[in-house]
Amino acid sequence: MSSSAPPIHLTDDERMLHRLGYKQELFRAMSAFRNFSISFTIISVLAGCLTSYYLAFQWGGPVAVTWGWVGVGIGTTFVALSMAEIASTYPTAGGLYYWSSKLGSAGWGWFTGWFNLIGLIGIIGAVGYGLAIYATALFNLLWQYPNDIHHIFYLFAAFMVAATAMNVFDVRITSLINSISSFWHVAGVLIIVFACIIVPDHHQSVSYVFGQTINNSGFSGHSFGHWPFFAVFLIGSIGMAQYTLTGYDASAHMSEETHKASRAAATGLLWSVIVSVIAGFVLLVAITFAIPSQTGVQAQFTYITTYIWQTSMGTHWAEVLLFIVVAAQFYCLTACITSGSRMSFAFARDRAVPGWRLARHVSKHRVPVNSAIGVGLLGFILLIPTWWNNLAGYYVGTSVGTTGLYIAFILPVILRLRAGASFEKGAWSLGRHYKWINVIAILWVTFITVIFMLPTSPAGMPWQSSWTWNAINYAPVTIVGAFVLFGGWWVLSAKNWFKGPVRMGTDEELAALEAQEEKEFLVPADTELGSAPDAT
Repeated sequence: MSSSAPPIHLTDDERMLHRLGYKQELFRAMSAFRNFSISFTIISVLAGCLTSYYLAFQWGGPVAVTWGWVGVGIGTTFVALSMAEIASTYPTAGGLYYWSSKLGSAGWGWFTGWFNLIGLIGIIGAVGYGLAIYATALFNLLWQYPNDIHHIFYLFAAFMVAATAMNVFDVRITSLINSISSFWHVAGVLIIVFACIIVPDHHQSVSYVFGQTINNSGFSGHSFGHWPFFAVFLIGSIGMAQYTLTGYDASAHMSEETHKASRAAATGLLWSVIVSVIAGFVLLVAITFAIPSQTGVQAQFTYITTYIWQTSMGTHWAEVLLFIVVAAQFYCLTACITSGSRMSFAFARDRAVPGWRLARHVSKHRVPVNSAIGVGLLGFILLIPTWWNNLAGYYVGTSVGTTGLYIAFILPVILRLRAGASFEKGAWSLGRHYKWINVIAILWVTFITVIFMLPTSPAGMPWQSSWTWNAINYAPVTIVGAFVLFGGWWVLSAKNWFKGPVRMGTDEELAALEAQEEKEFLVPADTELGSAPDAT
């Protein structure tokens, strides 16, 4: 008589992860809704739309706010469709860099991974600082909190510490926060919209909201009949909308913690964009209708939405709406760090980042604590220049975040298009429509990348007499610098040791390893009851 070990019960998600080469280390407990919630929270129309509203309004006017949002929303949906199909095939925390490594090579994965990581770090810093700006406006109304760059920075530091701390606990806590955040965002948008409709005594006309052009950029032209204005319109509308509509790769990064990830990660990614585009449009239209004075609003920049609410509805209403926004933006910051920590963990798991042993460490609650602290700290460090120059420092964070992420988004889409019919489809697929959808996505990202590189005003051109550091568009500097840094690192060193995703063992070895390590954790690998493997 011989004895054998009891059969190891695995879920379909665990089997999928084993086929991709990894053991189940993170805590798989998220539903499809909660996977959607984290991307919806990171997009956060109550964050990006409001912190960058001034950009679209002053660089194009209401027409850039409304129609610009629609145009960017359509383009972004094609990018999301293209990414969703790949996420379904490769549901791993590494997300984009894993996709590029498998569809291309280790080199493709290297560049995708680093642009994804620095993009996430840039977004973390930018969201945190935007939150501090709105919290300063709220606290100033409530308690006369000083409204200067140093006091904004104090709040920025405090929020970064708080949001990072939220990410070192059980993932069920951050998952619950994201679910609450989804309802908060929907309810918050509805409250703001109805307040903007009902409370003000005066509203702007339909022709103003959907047709008025404004150009306070410093460039010439005030209508589409002048070509410089068309460039201004693109800078404003894409600058506001595309900065907002990003970060939805979180659904892919959280796939190792999501049930039925092959479908849930894809649908969570896609629907977070679609719902955000609709909610953002309604929000922006309502705020623009509530503008109290066509001339007075043109003197406003950073605090333009606060001015609109306070002037058209009164201080108390402004306080209520600002509280809704500040809470939503804190949810957004917390989710950004969650997503960034999973990307850092996965990249470190394949030994791509310095200190990878620390970054890949998972706590007893199956949370990559060191990666969470790391991305939170780096996001804070990136925005330290705001202590001296808040405009230039904030532009660095937004340019690094938005441009870096969209470069990372589109590289695996290019590879998927190149793969053609040989691409292995997951539970969610574009079918034969992938060709034209991928092409539109690639063209769109190429287009917005060019727009992100343009100077935003004459004062941002070194050859102009009005030139100032405050007006420089830092995107070309940061992106070229990133290419030089990571390209040089690859050529001189990384190509010799980075081989892309590192398989941790055979399917059988991974299952055995998980069973052996189970007692080291305080929570199970998966809350879903596994089924016994098929008899062989």
